[in-house]
Amino acid sequence: MEDKVELTSMVTILNQLYKDGYKHNFKVSDDGRLCTLDGQEQFTPEQVRIVNFYRFEGETNPGDEAILYVLETNSGIKGTVSNAYGPYADEKVEAFMKQLEDLGKELDK
Repeated sequence: MEDKVELTSMVTILNQLYKDGYKHNFKVSDDGRLCTLDGQEQFTPEQVRIVNFYRFEGETNPGDEAILYVLETNSGIKGTVSNAYGPYADEKVEAFMKQLEDLGKELDK
């Protein structure tokens, strides 16, 4: 049986992902494309795959709930995008992610 490793924060995971080559931060533009923060690279859902994702739950405040998506583009750019969970979620990010393959994990489609 595999030992469980507790990852305590999004920062911990982001630091590990950065070491693993996921160095870009993404956002979803108003036109519904995933793009690098500088806007130089843009991708449609067909050009992106979810490598993994992590959910974070606040101990006392539901507003602290978040999800971190680990992404790779067909051009080899690797990075992450985060979103709040529930009523605080960014609808653009949520809509984009629902168009991607879900790795067999439940993404509330």
